[in-house]
Amino acid sequence: MRDFHEALAALDAQSLLRRRRVVSGPQGATLEVDGQQLLAFASNDYLGLASHPKLAEAAIDAIRRYGVGGASSHLISGHHETHERLEHALASFVGLPRALYFSTGYMANTGIIPALAGRGDAVFSDELNHACIIDGARLSRAALHVYPHGDLAVLDQLLAASASREKLIVSDAVFSMDGDLAPIAGLVELAERHDARLLLDDAHGFGVLGPDGQGTLAHLGVRSDRIVYMGTLGKAAGVAGAFVAGSADIIEWLVQRARTYVFTTASPPLLAATISASLDVIRDEAWRRDRLRSHARALRSGLSDVPWASKPSETAIQPLVVGDNAAVMALMEGLWRRGFWVPGIRPPTVPEGTARLRISLSAQHTPEQVTALVAALRAVSAEMQRKRAIA
Repeated sequence: MRDFHEALAALDAQSLLRRRRVVSGPQGATLEVDGQQLLAFASNDYLGLASHPKLAEAAIDAIRRYGVGGASSHLISGHHETHERLEHALASFVGLPRALYFSTGYMANTGIIPALAGRGDAVFSDELNHACIIDGARLSRAALHVYPHGDLAVLDQLLAASASREKLIVSDAVFSMDGDLAPIAGLVELAERHDARLLLDDAHGFGVLGPDGQGTLAHLGVRSDRIVYMGTLGKAAGVAGAFVAGSADIIEWLVQRARTYVFTTASPPLLAATISASLDVIRDEAWRRDRLRSHARALRSGLSDVPWASKPSETAIQPLVVGDNAAVMALMEGLWRRGFWVPGIRPPTVPEGTARLRISLSAQHTPEQVTALVAALRAVSAEMQRKRAIA
């Protein structure tokens, strides 16, 4: 029998023990964390909508009209008119025939993938895909082929060698730890050449990229009947949940066969109503995306000569790769002492030897706050270099 005290101590010795922080008050650029006021670059609230007054008003109105609970699964009595309106709005927003709303992004992928691929089929997954994609692929019981990150040549070979009748390529559209974009046009071309389907998880692109925030497909101008498009609603949209969009037949199949949709209580109608309000704000307040792009440019310019590698990213995710687990935690703690919360990300979330700060920008940040973060990072860098020199 495993000794969990010993196992936890082993994690701690490797600088892999994680700690929950307690946040008080609303989400925003500054947060009260464990009783301390911090300037936070730790959130996926990329557009700053989690505390937007229009969303709060929509939620309050929905509570008064519909109450707080979903009460039943969608296929019994839980599919509310607010869910139906939201799904029509989401399909229209991304320009696809039909959409289906899930309670969470994790539930979406662990439901979609097993519904689209099963025993005797094959799933082809980028090695840096999110955990929910990995788990969905395992749950499908299809043959799983993992290809090197963004490597279309290897994926082409794997697809060509597969004799499976159903082939499903799965990829993040924007990768959650690097902030880079998948080679989507190339993925579509391979799907067409090898008669495969392509599932794209645009958790970090929806709302941030593309005209009106329509996402990575619109940003790149890519369209294909082979694409099944998934987006989350708890990041840039500021609320909760996820959706999948595609052809009417595929969405109806998921209604019938996605177990994480069929066998769970529907999300509260108040969330669906609030998300509908969020779509209007995303569309109407383009300045939020403009500000994100400006922040990213300023950050990359200010950190161009620090000793750690930044990765090219045109999104709100700006990683600073440190490498060593203990070093990234020391960097995080140095920033914390100066009043900044930037999370250190370690394995298994990222590959061994690539521990990093995951700097998350938000439209709620001011230019002055981004400049202050740059100054703090440079100061901590100099302090760490001095300590190494003395040692």
